[in-house]
Amino acid sequence: MQSHWEAIYRDKAPDEVSWYRPHLETSLRLIREAAPDRAAPIIDVGGGESTLVDDLLAEGYRRVTVLDLSRAAVDVARQRLGERALDVDWQVADITGAALPEQHYAVWHDRAVFHFLVDPGLRAAYVRQALGSLTPGGSLIMATFGPQGPEQCSGLDVVRYDAATLHEQLGPRFALVEHITEDHVTPAGTTQQFLYAHFRLRTAG
Repeated sequence: MQSHWEAIYRDKAPDEVSWYRPHLETSLRLIREAAPDRAAPIIDVGGGESTLVDDLLAEGYRRVTVLDLSRAAVDVARQRLGERALDVDWQVADITGAALPEQHYAVWHDRAVFHFLVDPGLRAAYVRQALGSLTPGGSLIMATFGPQGPEQCSGLDVVRYDAATLHEQLGPRFALVEHITEDHVTPAGTTQQFLYAHFRLRTAG
């Protein structure tokens, strides 16, 4: 899987991949609402070349982690940020097996990673990671392909979700706060439906 994504990011410019968007406005809004404190620790899972980290830094967030499977993608973002990249914790790892701090992040953000996990075992591992590394009451903000989204992306099968089926995958420890669908126009001019959902981690017990 890692070699597949390294090839994608090596062969295509950042604004040529289908999920490219100049700014993730919906993600930013949900993060602002979930974490008004600019000192809140945030992890962007699959952040890669995304400009979300640029915008979070510009808004004053000081504890941002970007994790991606592709070193090439992370290198693009680091070079783009220049000296500001020193203010970010960069992680090159597979989220389903990454070493993450326990009960640390106030916000877990993921745009377009979870829907690639077609194997139930990988989805379960992902959920365990989120459960273990989010603070009690922390927010999980996720964007996946919606019910009318594509069935494949970048040559790989995906799983499409509505709010109910996504909630089912995450389990009862997560409470659904908000969900919306958004039509994303790709650089090639096609439209992809995304589901954005904000969940809050219930305290155990």
